[in-house]
Amino acid sequence: MASFSSIGIGLGGNVDVNALIKASVDAVKLPITKTGGLQQQAAVTNAKVSAFGQFKSLVSALADAAGKLNSVTGWNGVKASSSNTDAVSVSAVGGAAATSFSVQVQNLATAQSSISAALQPTKQPVGEGTLTVEIGSWAGDPKAFTAGSATAVSIDVSATDTLADVASKINGAKAGVTATVLNDGTGERLLLRSNATGEAAGYRLSVADADGGNDDGAGLSRLVAGATTEYARNANATVNGIAVSSPTNAFADTVAGVTFTAAKVTTEPVTVTVEKDSSAVKKNIEAFVAAYNAVNSALNESTKYDKETQTSALLQGDSTVMTLQNTLRMALQSVNGSGVLRNLSAVGVVSAGGLGSGNLSPDGSLELDATKFNKAMEDPDAVKAFFRGPDDGDGTEGFAGKFKAVTDKLLASDGFFATKTKTYDSALKLNAKEVERINDRADRLEKSLTQQYTALDTKMASLNALSTYIAQQVTTWNKSS
Repeated sequence: MASFSSIGIGLGGNVDVNALIKASVDAVKLPITKTGGLQQQAAVTNAKVSAFGQFKSLVSALADAAGKLNSVTGWNGVKASSSNTDAVSVSAVGGAAATSFSVQVQNLATAQSSISAALQPTKQPVGEGTLTVEIGSWAGDPKAFTAGSATAVSIDVSATDTLADVASKINGAKAGVTATVLNDGTGERLLLRSNATGEAAGYRLSVADADGGNDDGAGLSRLVAGATTEYARNANATVNGIAVSSPTNAFADTVAGVTFTAAKVTTEPVTVTVEKDSSAVKKNIEAFVAAYNAVNSALNESTKYDKETQTSALLQGDSTVMTLQNTLRMALQSVNGSGVLRNLSAVGVVSAGGLGSGNLSPDGSLELDATKFNKAMEDPDAVKAFFRGPDDGDGTEGFAGKFKAVTDKLLASDGFFATKTKTYDSALKLNAKEVERINDRADRLEKSLTQQYTALDTKMASLNALSTYIAQQVTTWNKSS
């Protein structure tokens, strides 16, 4: 708002024009600023947008939980154990067949390593030329090298490069090996080691020496001539007496769905056991119950009414929230039409507080009754059929498939949440447009009143000057007479 530093001169100096203009402008903006006005309406709508965003996230988590109960892998949980975890550890993926086998480890996987002859004097240039690193495997006696599919890497060495410079260039070339300089008192040595274990991750270091001699032990060729090499090895073991090999210490899918990892050589067989694991089913059901309760609790909190304080929650009385809550509660009644188990209570999912299977707890929450669940799991196929439907079905006939279909519909691009978002977006746009219209009107009024009061002040100043002049003339006339 404009400030009048001299306004009021013509009006007697006692008129607060700024306050008059502000009061008029504030009156125009009242639809925005008053309690329940446009500003507060926008804040409430944004709060509702945030609330429904939270509901959507929680329903999405609930859909994921139902999806796990509908997934085949969720019902094929297994656990694997080793009789000697210090020597052999084991893991198994869902669906792996229950089995038991013995493992004996003959040797662990190793990486190829080599060390050059000692170079004297230390920290002096090694010699000019080019080093080439090739990744591949060594076999036979004497050892013969077979290059792998990786492209050979060449490293240029200048006449001023020390052994430390050479090691740095090898590491920077990312050739599949790591270089280190060792000073053992007799001179500097170049240590090389493969970055991976296993016979296929071996390497060959060759040199093109600028002095023309590539194996004479002078210049750059000193890094190859006289070097000592320990060749890479695969890990070797036997499974029930059958020889198996791995480039790493992990033997993946040697037995279908099972990975066992060797940690040390064994002197006695290690027994690996894979068996069905019903705890995975229980965890998935508990996760579903927790996800449902999270949604239900959020909906209850948003619609509650506090009688003591006589205050309503943000969405108290909102029919769409009640629709969402009722939709989810009705989905809980989805029943597998052909299985032995007919409802959630039969598999141990009951109303919190110990109410009967046909009643919801006061707040609509659920809990898993361990006794009933364990009883139902005496027939795990029946529990699976309740949640997934028959084995020859597509997974949509059981409770989990039906429930997930409900949540997927709510989350769809044209579903409940998308529609609600569009409604709120439209309301916020209309609100913003109305606020803009009122502010524009207030700005125009402020400008008009400023012009009017400025003109009035100018006019009054002129009249005051004229009045002063006339008074002076009258006084002069009176003195003359």
